[in-house]
Amino acid sequence: MDFYSVIENRTSIKEFNSTPIDRSKLDRMINAAMMAPSWKNNTSYKIIIVDNDTTKSQLASTVKNNTDDAAESMQRAPVVCVIVADPNMSGVVNNQQYYLVDSAIAMEHFILAAANEGYGTCWIGAFDENSVKSILNVPSNYRVVAMTPVGEIQQDKKHYQKKDVREYVFTNSWQQPYTENK
Repeated sequence: MDFYSVIENRTSIKEFNSTPIDRSKLDRMINAAMMAPSWKNNTSYKIIIVDNDTTKSQLASTVKNNTDDAAESMQRAPVVCVIVADPNMSGVVNNQQYYLVDSAIAMEHFILAAANEGYGTCWIGAFDENSVKSILNVPSNYRVVAMTPVGEIQQDKKHYQKKDVREYVFTNSWQQPYTENK
């Protein structure tokens, strides 16, 4: 797929086949994440790939949401990717902790690479952090930022309708909506 097709086709998937992920494809997804920019190239994040069914089930029990879809997706997917970061390995400017930015960029690289490889993902950010840290033996100085199940897509789901650029993008000031050159 070309880059823009990847973006247009990527959507949150919660239904997966149990087919194992090809190791070379997983390697490419991980390498894409590792190529993400970070605060002064400090790479404050670490990635934990979980493929053990018991561990995936334990992680699923930490998910906090108003439906069981996200938790169930963690159990059904052949792999769960967890990204953690050490806040002390990244910068802080105006109370903005850049370990969150570093981790988010890396996870997005991973998710887009997964879409390029033909796999689905679903960013999961609502979970009991202390439980995740305990399950995965994450050191106390690290924060759990996000998780995503990864797998062969079982559901037929299209990306949401593109938003009207004029409502979200401006030129030079808030009062001047950006106009696409179509």
